Amino acid sequence: MEQYIKDRIDSWLNGPYDDNTKNEIKSLLDSGNEKELIDGFYKDLEFGTGGLRGVMGVGSNRMNNYTVGTATQGLANYLLKQTSSSEISVAISYDSRNNSDVFSRTAAEILSSNGIKVYLYDDIHPIALLSYAVRKLNCMAGIVVTASHNPKEYNGYKVYWSDGAQVIPPHDKNIIEEVLKVKVQDIKRGDTSNIIMIGSDIEKEYTTDLMNYVVHPEIIKKHNDIKIVYTPIHGSGYKMVPMVLSRAGFTNVVTLDDVQSPNGNFPTVDSPNPENPEALEIAVKKAKEIGADLVMGTDPDCDRVGVALKDSNGEFVYLTGNQIGSIISDYLITNKKNIKNPYIVKTIVTTELGRVMCEANNIKLYNVLTGFKWIAEKISSTTDGEYLFGFEESFGYCINSNVRDKDGVSSCLAIAEVLAFCKENNMTMVEYLDSIYEKYGFFYEETISITKKGADGAKAISDMMDYYRSNMPKEIEGIEVVSISDYEKKEVYDNTGKKISDITLPKSNVLQYILKDNTKITVRPSGTEPKIKFYFEVCIKETDKIKRVSLAKDKVNSFKKFIKE
Repeated sequence: MEQYIKDRIDSWLNGPYDDNTKNEIKSLLDSGNEKELIDGFYKDLEFGTGGLRGVMGVGSNRMNNYTVGTATQGLANYLLKQTSSSEISVAISYDSRNNSDVFSRTAAEILSSNGIKVYLYDDIHPIALLSYAVRKLNCMAGIVVTASHNPKEYNGYKVYWSDGAQVIPPHDKNIIEEVLKVKVQDIKRGDTSNIIMIGSDIEKEYTTDLMNYVVHPEIIKKHNDIKIVYTPIHGSGYKMVPMVLSRAGFTNVVTLDDVQSPNGNFPTVDSPNPENPEALEIAVKKAKEIGADLVMGTDPDCDRVGVALKDSNGEFVYLTGNQIGSIISDYLITNKKNIKNPYIVKTIVTTELGRVMCEANNIKLYNVLTGFKWIAEKISSTTDGEYLFGFEESFGYCINSNVRDKDGVSSCLAIAEVLAFCKENNMTMVEYLDSIYEKYGFFYEETISITKKGADGAKAISDMMDYYRSNMPKEIEGIEVVSISDYEKKEVYDNTGKKISDITLPKSNVLQYILKDNTKITVRPSGTEPKIKFYFEVCIKETDKIKRVSLAKDKVNSFKKFIKE
């Protein structure tokens, strides 16, 4: 073990840390668990632009009361510098992960000890309820304790601003600067007098507000007994999703609270991620037993939604994030007629089917960088239209403009309403999706993630991006390249390297290629993991459903040669 790590360990053993923490470190030392000690102390857990995320445990590189405390004290210092007002307030929520309640109370106590009013949820709640509370209670900031759909060993800490969205520049970087200045001895604790508990009051207001986004309540009333299976996958949607569906009029919703109730160990799944069909298997089994048409599942913080649909043969089909977003988009575009100058927001890696639908229906479309915070920023900054919908390919959607993040609760309501609409029109939701493809073309996508760990991996990813920037292809697999967008340089080029136009979005290390046949290829390093991602999307004009899938897969497979490791 290197000396600097030993020094870090000694600073915790001899510093202002509680006895339980010190005893845990001593236990690791006594047992000779050098790997755990090195992993826990070799660096500080980085407070990134979205907050903290890491494995729970003792050490400077772990999620614990001290790393959470340092982050919160830094946030408090920043908030106090932003205003001369005597009253600053922050809302805090948390999910079902182990220690989420502990970390949220730690954050609340520290903010309160700094003279900041805290609205702390009294139970686990979806992220949407935090975003909604920040806006409803006129808070200056918000905190969610969650690690989203990461494995059970992880937890995290996300910071929101007064608009109800995750922080963006300049606040994100300014908060980081304040956090880096904080030492453990600087953390203020001991005063809980400024903490106000919230819960059912905000739930009721959110639910009442959400009912205004139902497009056809009369159709739901007519088909209120359609069978739906919902699973919270051991997460925070366990109460709000059934509550909202019931309020909207759905009377036959089966929830898996008895099998997959809130539990930070996520005992029934390998991963609590509704993007993976495995996470919905228990719900699909239940749906087959009772003859349900729709299965929905949300992740621990209830911001992502996975969907399985029964087709005309009685089999269940798992949808991609792009397919779910496209279904909701088409439904809202064709049915919600009471808004002026509607617009949709999607990310640059999300399906181009969204663009085609918007163009065909004279709907304004905004493309933003990856991350729902940029969708939220567009909602806040747009003054010449009304928000209709926002979505991203990673299973995140939001129909409610008063929520500025992925909203699994409102998304479940929207999907259930589409099912009722399909019943009204004597078709399955699979057939509804097919009708969208028949109208606009069959869009098929695959994402390839290549993991490159450690310092060598980071360099390898950087080298790969440099390679692509230095080698602009005139064609890819025989198909002409129409444009190459470099979001790092904020410029668009033709296939000769000549600049076509500027990009107005913030800088981001992303390259995107548009081909003559509407193929889209995007390359970007992950912002949260040691990975580089390749997004391939093709459009096939073919009416035969089996043939178009085969053609699309063959086409994507041919483009995979573009990956140069």
